[in-house]
Amino acid sequence: MALDRKPAPNDLSAFWMPFTANRQFKKAPRMFVAAEGMYYTTADGRQVLDGTAGLWCCNAGHKRPKIVQAIQQQAAELDYAPAFQMGHPKAFELASALRDIAPGGMDHVFFTNSGSESVETALKIALACHRARGEASRTRLVGRERGYHGVNFGGISVGGIVNNRRVFGNLLSGVDHLPHTHLPQNAFSKGQPEHGAHLADALDGLVALHGAETIAAVIVEPMAGSTGVLMPPKGYLERLREICTRHGIFLIFDEVITGFGRLGASFAAERFGVRPDMITAAKGLTNGIIPMGAVLVSAEIHDAFMNGPDHLIEFFHGYTYSGCPIASAAGLATLETYREEGLFQRAADLEAYWQEGLHSLRECPHVIDIRNMGLIGAIELQPMSGEPAKRGFSAFLNAYEAGLLVRSTGDTIALSPPLIVEKAQIDQIFETLRKVLHGLD
Repeated sequence: MALDRKPAPNDLSAFWMPFTANRQFKKAPRMFVAAEGMYYTTADGRQVLDGTAGLWCCNAGHKRPKIVQAIQQQAAELDYAPAFQMGHPKAFELASALRDIAPGGMDHVFFTNSGSESVETALKIALACHRARGEASRTRLVGRERGYHGVNFGGISVGGIVNNRRVFGNLLSGVDHLPHTHLPQNAFSKGQPEHGAHLADALDGLVALHGAETIAAVIVEPMAGSTGVLMPPKGYLERLREICTRHGIFLIFDEVITGFGRLGASFAAERFGVRPDMITAAKGLTNGIIPMGAVLVSAEIHDAFMNGPDHLIEFFHGYTYSGCPIASAAGLATLETYREEGLFQRAADLEAYWQEGLHSLRECPHVIDIRNMGLIGAIELQPMSGEPAKRGFSAFLNAYEAGLLVRSTGDTIALSPPLIVEKAQIDQIFETLRKVLHGLD
């Protein structure tokens, strides 16, 4: 195509949109053209309250001055530097800053560009580390039903969302799944549900079936987000940690959603008091502004690679944009914004108010469950007969028309507002949803 060809105005045909009903969208587009603070501005000039922090990622809100300025300055100073056999200061500064806010023992950081890449990287680290330690038979990976770990082959293999898997045929072999933790008796729990810790014992069953010497790693979301906001039962993560430790299996927490204040702490591992061997992160790392991800690993794992001649590459893995200068600058400014404004503690302080407002919707039509923790919540709706996900999608569309952005995942409305949300805006979110729910078929 000639470089001087200009794109046609208002032509929506070229962009094949991700995770979108493309035909429906292009008949009636929903376009954002600006954002600031807690609000998006639509193409027709309406203000839409952001009830989802973009896509679980804009934890500090939109158009934050410190982050914008850091990106501008970095682009003018050093736009790109290779990460293979070269470096630049800000990547090292950001890695140190992440180590400082991570649970104790997470001493090293490998940078990626997304949550999906972070998961692929963590799985590869687990496999390679076992080989480096002389345990090459440990090749089996264990995920969980209703888990979401991105969209690359490793992530959808260990993931447990059927629609993300069924259309791609064979995935990675040697993968098992633990049962999900969404139990009917836990409906309308506030915070962690009481029942379900025993579900972690399924890992002992896999050990009995395959042998511990074949299992490399278990990966779970401490709180499952994209599959409907499922909280870990009390004692579940602790039991999973104990079983992994007993059998020499690496435990990976996928904290792409739960990291950076969403649950009122730096990471869910801190909130739950359970230290994994690796943490995957992204989204809130740069406030969603520049693509970036990270894998935080223990010193034990990192040091297993640091053998042999000094001039040889220890881990044959990486990305062109691992720790790129502009993303690193955005990450540093984002962490500074979180710290200066006390946003992680703010989420913790607002949790009770958020919980009360969310559970006030319990008696609304079609509501069959409500779940919450930190500044995150879910309203599960009774599916329409023969049309799963249609009621949830209708709620999403109606909320948008009413000036509120929510996320629908199946027939569940998911909520995760920026951590700068005010109590009046929390009230607005739930009053809008009350009207939306009463208007659903």
